[in-house]
Amino acid sequence: MRKVLLSLVLMMFAVATVQAQIRTFKGKDGYKIKVKFTDVTDSNIYLVHYYGKPLPTIYRTDSATLNKKGEAVFQSDTFTLGGIYMVLMSDKASYFEILLNNGDEFSVTATKADLPSGISFKNSDENTRFVKYVSYLTDYGKRSMELNKEFESAETAKDTARVREEYKKLSKELKDYREDYIKKYPNTLLSNIFNALKVPEVPEGKHYLPDGTEDSSFAYEYYKGHYWDDWNFRDDRLIHTPIYDGRLEEYFEKLVLPIPDTFQMEADKILAKAKGTQDMFKYTLWWLTRFAESSKVMGMDAAFVYLVENYYMRGEAFWLSSDDLQKYIDRAQKIAPNVLGKIAPELKMPDWDGNMHSLHELDAKYTLLIFWSPECGHCLTEMPQVDSLYEAVLKKKGVKIYGVRTEGEVDKWKEVVKDKGLDDWIHVYDPERKTRFRSDYDIYSTPVLYLLDERKIIRGKRMDHSNIMDVIEMLERKEKDKKKANKK
Repeated sequence: MRKVLLSLVLMMFAVATVQAQIRTFKGKDGYKIKVKFTDVTDSNIYLVHYYGKPLPTIYRTDSATLNKKGEAVFQSDTFTLGGIYMVLMSDKASYFEILLNNGDEFSVTATKADLPSGISFKNSDENTRFVKYVSYLTDYGKRSMELNKEFESAETAKDTARVREEYKKLSKELKDYREDYIKKYPNTLLSNIFNALKVPEVPEGKHYLPDGTEDSSFAYEYYKGHYWDDWNFRDDRLIHTPIYDGRLEEYFEKLVLPIPDTFQMEADKILAKAKGTQDMFKYTLWWLTRFAESSKVMGMDAAFVYLVENYYMRGEAFWLSSDDLQKYIDRAQKIAPNVLGKIAPELKMPDWDGNMHSLHELDAKYTLLIFWSPECGHCLTEMPQVDSLYEAVLKKKGVKIYGVRTEGEVDKWKEVVKDKGLDDWIHVYDPERKTRFRSDYDIYSTPVLYLLDERKIIRGKRMDHSNIMDVIEMLERKEKDKKKANKK
């Protein structure tokens, strides 16, 4: 069975534009949907909806049981956020899509064997038009596949050019279809969906800067600058479609530089657009928070702290219980002391002979602060690699290593240091648990590596032997650029 909505998402590069309202009221809240199957009886069916993502992420709204005539009713008298819903069969695989708004009351007749076609509606003009669109989209897909086959079998440049031209015409046809629909039926749900799929079309030709040189970044800047032009952040119904997650992912993965300050600025802009809505704002803040927290880019945890401090701790996460909210706050407070650019929290710890060593008093151009354990298998692999890099390159760069043993027997610790040749490090531990190294440096696993500059400012974190030199070289380039700028 053809998954219509997935096809719609995959064709998101030829679309149209319009504005919409957040919610549609028709005198009363809820919905009443009479369903009749011509070829199924005595079976459960479910009313489900998307939530930002495509299949298989769906959420149940209602359920009903087809009687011996194949009839059932979905009904509710509470407010229902509109969007793209599905009537899902008991096999959890067969379904068809409907457009639903709060207050809707209509009937639909379907034949399971013919899904997703073989559907008709009563008292729902928009769903009748949606059925026609689905039929058109199915035909569009067939013609597109035919052109793809022609493209693959093209033997000459002329044949290739002809197929490309035909595909342009086909894409324009789809775009014109959607634009014509929007003009005829503005402010409808399907018009909003067409708008949500729209992406910027970069003007063709060369573009120049004021000084006459060609602007090589014009396409990127234009695409990024107009990316959200036709997305209606005031329409909560768009959350109940499979579109938003993909749009956010493309924007923040491909168009926004993975730098905390830049991410925070872009996050603020989008959250400001969604401010005052419920589901749109909730999904946006949740997505941005998850993106920042799970990012593999060093330093992006600072963006997570920023979002928690500026939104969650200011009452913006209205959907969270006090306990769930506190989990975000606790997590941010663990990260906050050790984000990039902060002075590393002081550590004063003894070595195994009882001699005290202060992290802040360690005289070094760079300090590699390492939290590790002789009981950790990954540590036993990573520490020798770090030491090899230290002996080959890092020592010449003025690096000193301050190694903190997090757990394990002292004798085993000494044995590993000797066997692995880590004698040139400063090795310390916290036998009486007097320090706060776990909370100050967010140590919940090992190994964890921080790079500090001569002022003990954190310049790198959660690194490994493969990228230590990358960070040092970046810092040295910045230092050289700063000196050159000061000479001018």
